[in-house]
Amino acid sequence: MDINNLLSFLSSIRWQDALDITINSYILFRIYALFRGTNVFRILFGIAFLWFFQRMSLSMGLIVSSWVLQGITAVAAFIIIIIFRNEIRSFLQTKKLWSLLWGLPKKSSETPLKIIGESVFELAESKIGGLIVLPGRENLKEVIHSGIPWGGFVSKEMIKSIFWHDNPVHDGAAIIEGNRVLEVGAILPLSHREDLPSNYGTRHRAAAGLTETTDALVIMVSEESGNVIVSKGTDMHTIKNKDELVQILSKYLGTPAKGDYPQKRFDLIIAAIASVIIIGGVWFSFTKGLDTLITLDVPVEYINRDSNKEIVDTSVNTVSLYLSGSSVLLRDIRSEQVKVRLDLNEAVIGRNEFQIKKENIDLPPRVFLKNIKPPVVTVLLDESIKKDLPVQVDWVGKLPEHLILVSLKLTPERIQIIGGKRILKNISTIYTEKVQLDNIDKSGEITLKPALSPASLIISPDSKKSIRAEYIIKERTR
Repeated sequence: MDINNLLSFLSSIRWQDALDITINSYILFRIYALFRGTNVFRILFGIAFLWFFQRMSLSMGLIVSSWVLQGITAVAAFIIIIIFRNEIRSFLQTKKLWSLLWGLPKKSSETPLKIIGESVFELAESKIGGLIVLPGRENLKEVIHSGIPWGGFVSKEMIKSIFWHDNPVHDGAAIIEGNRVLEVGAILPLSHREDLPSNYGTRHRAAAGLTETTDALVIMVSEESGNVIVSKGTDMHTIKNKDELVQILSKYLGTPAKGDYPQKRFDLIIAAIASVIIIGGVWFSFTKGLDTLITLDVPVEYINRDSNKEIVDTSVNTVSLYLSGSSVLLRDIRSEQVKVRLDLNEAVIGRNEFQIKKENIDLPPRVFLKNIKPPVVTVLLDESIKKDLPVQVDWVGKLPEHLILVSLKLTPERIQIIGGKRILKNISTIYTEKVQLDNIDKSGEITLKPALSPASLIISPDSKKSIRAEYIIKERTR
């Protein structure tokens, strides 16, 4: 793209396009801010890659690959709603709806991190096994089972008593959220990874099993070795002292130390820039490809016509528009989305020629007009007048030979017609719709409609729209 094409493209960007990119970039950034670090975000990231490769396949003409990837992407988007319905519901049911649109999600800052750190290492010194779960933003109800509701405030005595050997729930996990122990004795899913060290026991595999499938953080104390291990995602690290553990928990719970703020702010700036670039790329993929052309036949609409003037004739009823734009946009364009309007406000009685210009045409955004055929439309106008005309039935066929039509009464006998002066000048009678005489074998009455020709003629509001015909049929005398 040379500098002239670039400038031409930039000049074609409307304020609606800039607003469109801004809104969707912010939505993408909010999705990142709300779901980062969770399995939801990882799956969304995978769906985005599938969509990207589907677009690449489409642009390269790989029809089958594009079709398959499009189907997989649609199914994946549906599955994510089912699998993560609890997480999505918890976000939508938040009491502070404003937090969905602004600010960053934070876990509870009331969690007594220092108490947890001291308690864990006291358990380690006494070689008392322990398993503590700190939930993230994902719902754990369908993953953790058999937990006993607790509700006690977090304290060293509380934690040590939960994992004391003689406590019936000491083998399960304790779920801590905020400053309370929500559940104890919870059963965690076991990991089936083959790369875990052979000396890892059930607690190790339970910690790994939960963090592999959720965004929770698990603290595990080994009763054999007295080691303290923190599991997050697929990573498991041995912690040397309580200060290191407190720092890890502080960062996880959204209360990082002072030195972490610049890095966090930098990550968010990068995410915001990436969101704009991605949405800008998507927008450009929909609006590029101006070499794609289609022809659309669109009916001409006439507006602002003087009620005292009638359209007698036009050179064409439709015009062909040659349109360019993205193949994605042009593929779905419909004729009702495009309007061709001619203003008859200044038209005169007689022949009028109108040059169809761009301002006469309404097009969807990012669709461009290349050519119009025909470029000129001729409209013949006449003065609109009213004329009373007699009505006559348009008989077709013949009565049977032994019958004869004796009398016919029409109600009304005359109707008032509105139309062009030149047309009505040559019309002396208004005929009804055709009536088959072959089907009549006795007297009766029928209701008929006037047959107006040409179609520009209309019945005056002061006249009836239908005619009642009463006829008498008798036997023919010989």
